[in-house]
Amino acid sequence: MTERHHVSCWLTDMDGVLVHEEQALPGAADFIAALQENDLRFLVLTNNSIYTARDLRARLLRSGIDLPEESIWTSALATAQFLGEQMPGGSAYVIGEAGLTSALHEVGFVMTERDPDYVVLGETRTYSFEAITRAIRLIEKGARFIATNPDVTGPSPEGSLPATGSVAAMIRQATGIKPYFVGKPNPLMMRSALNRIEGHSETTVMIGDRMDTDVIAGMEAGLRTVLVLTGSTRRSQIETFPYRPTRVEDSIADVVPLVSELAPKG
Repeated sequence: MTERHHVSCWLTDMDGVLVHEEQALPGAADFIAALQENDLRFLVLTNNSIYTARDLRARLLRSGIDLPEESIWTSALATAQFLGEQMPGGSAYVIGEAGLTSALHEVGFVMTERDPDYVVLGETRTYSFEAITRAIRLIEKGARFIATNPDVTGPSPEGSLPATGSVAAMIRQATGIKPYFVGKPNPLMMRSALNRIEGHSETTVMIGDRMDTDVIAGMEAGLRTVLVLTGSTRRSQIETFPYRPTRVEDSIADVVPLVSELAPKG
């Protein structure tokens, strides 16, 4: 990665890179400390829309990773920013939790079940059949369909859980309306993250554990990418994709030395 430019900004996925089931992965705290010591701009990205940035900061702190609330960028925040720009003061019927509803409130959106401008689908621990049915009927009446992220499953100690992408597919099948997904791998989320830290694609690196979201999102936004092998994508699977990360590392611990090595000098 040294042949192009120095690296003044870093974007990193959270689950599978920094933490696994709320336990910090080796090197995660050292990586954040290295960014802060080198005075580099960074954001931790997550497609999970359940939690607010404040909630996530507290969860990370319990695992031993200390970073400011402002350094966390969720698909819920990106979705709210997008909708606030698209239709200031709009309304939405929301399937989701505090991370999404509070983000939409912050940009001035009104939550309603009566003729909303948008149906906004996010992550929730318990998808209600009644809520999904209402969403389908509102979309049939003309509400625009937005989803925070396309992930079809999420992790749990017992195994996979159906996630936003799976429920979005059900609503799409019922209505014939395709949702607009804001979160990774949509480059929109990457560009909103870059704008938030005043980063430039030439001098920013994206770190992730998934080829199909993190790496492709970084690549399509013009960033160099690092795939770490502590999450979803295994080394043997890399060859099955038609694109490549700039670099592959076993874990975030292997990225720590690169922070100082690639930091702007002088």
